[in-house]
Amino acid sequence: MNQPLLGQQAVQALGIRLRDLRRDAGLTGRQLAAACGWVPSKVSKLELGKQVPTEDDIREWCLACRFPSEIADLIMAVRSIDAQYMDWRRSLRTGTRRRQRANIDAYEKTTLIRAWEPTVIPGLLQTAAYARGILTTVVNFHGIPDDVEEGVQARMEAQRVFDRPQRRILFLLGEGALHTAVGDRATMAEQLRRLLQAGRAPRISLGIVPLAAPYTVPRNNAFTIYDSRMVTVATYTAELTLQQRHEVAIYERAFDRLLALAVHGEAARDLIERALADQEEI
Repeated sequence: MNQPLLGQQAVQALGIRLRDLRRDAGLTGRQLAAACGWVPSKVSKLELGKQVPTEDDIREWCLACRFPSEIADLIMAVRSIDAQYMDWRRSLRTGTRRRQRANIDAYEKTTLIRAWEPTVIPGLLQTAAYARGILTTVVNFHGIPDDVEEGVQARMEAQRVFDRPQRRILFLLGEGALHTAVGDRATMAEQLRRLLQAGRAPRISLGIVPLAAPYTVPRNNAFTIYDSRMVTVATYTAELTLQQRHEVAIYERAFDRLLALAVHGEAARDLIERALADQEEI
């Protein structure tokens, strides 16, 4: 069974779990391969996430490692891999509005939202003009029906999440997101002023990871954590939804490390104001 491109991260996470079982059993890769009747390279491919294990592979692996109790959970993980991915072409085939509505449903079910975005302003903090620029790019890039205005309206409606007193939202942005040109200078200036307002709002925490921050965690993938029950990660072709506890924990660890790198309060406002000054220069 070849590794599906969209399942790369989930398959790699599964491979790590298999590797840990082998190590806990005190077996080398060659010893495990011999016990299962496989060529040694198969063990390496499974552990590195270069090959998706079959359900029979999972059973043989766990029995050889003397961890039969892990079989059911790992088989469930294999079965969930394909279901974890929402293909953008399928999700967006009728335009952007439907996808924005799905975001609203997810927000409504969540009391703690933690979002990391390295390159653009998150949807919950976007102005209408900025959102229009983002969704226009989505429509053009994916070649989907143009319902940008409906998508913008839905994205603005999603911001009602701020009205719920029981909900807390932690935003972390890469400093580069302050400078990514979405729309014209007026659009960017309005968006940056909106960020300054958001940073003072109750129940919202806004942190910015400076460009000069040390590299203590990979920071190329945007992701959102919904309570501690699931994580969504967007790629060019699909949205990955992770719900297994060990996977969510990895993203929580990443968020905590990014949080430790971020500046808040006056220091964050200084970065935003510098970016705003660049947009307001004549």
